[in-house]
Amino acid sequence: MSDANRDLITRFYQAFQRLDAEAMVACYSDDIVFSDPVFGTLRGRDAGDMWRMLTTRAKDFRLSFDQVRADASSGCAHWVATYLFSQTGRTVVNDIQARFVIRDGLICQHDDSFDLWRWSRQALGAPGLLLGWSPMLQNKVRQQAFKGLRAYQQSQGCTTA
Repeated sequence: MSDANRDLITRFYQAFQRLDAEAMVACYSDDIVFSDPVFGTLRGRDAGDMWRMLTTRAKDFRLSFDQVRADASSGCAHWVATYLFSQTGRTVVNDIQARFVIRDGLICQHDDSFDLWRWSRQALGAPGLLLGWSPMLQNKVRQQAFKGLRAYQQSQGCTTA
C-alpha cells in the first residue's frame, strides 16, 4: 500500500510540473480538504479550482519535488515552486512541506506548510518585508487569494456551495 500511495503523490507532483490541473485533481477525493498559509482551508471543488486557477495563470513556472514518503494511510513530500507572482511581477521561490491523508487510493487531506513572511517578502517586496509577519497583512493576502479564486470560478461559470 505504501508504494501505491507514494506513486499517487508522485503522480500529483508530476502533473503539477506539467501544469495539468485535471490530472492533479484526479488524485483527490471528492471531499478533499486542502490547506495552506495563503488560501487557508479549501474543501471539495474549491481545492480543485485553486489548482486550475494557479496552473492556468502560472508564468515562468518550475517545480521540483523530493522526499516523497507514504504508508498505508498518509504521506509527505517536499516541493519547491519557482514562479512569477502575477500581481507584482516578482519572482517567488516557495519551499513547501506537504502532508497527505490518503483513503481508498485518493488524497482526502492535503496540508502545505511554508513561511508566509518569507513568501510575502518575495512576492510583495518592501511591504512584505516590513509587514509580512503581521496578522493584518497575512489576512489581507488570504482575502485577496480567496477573492481571486471566486473571480476565477465566476469566469469559468462555476457555482460555489
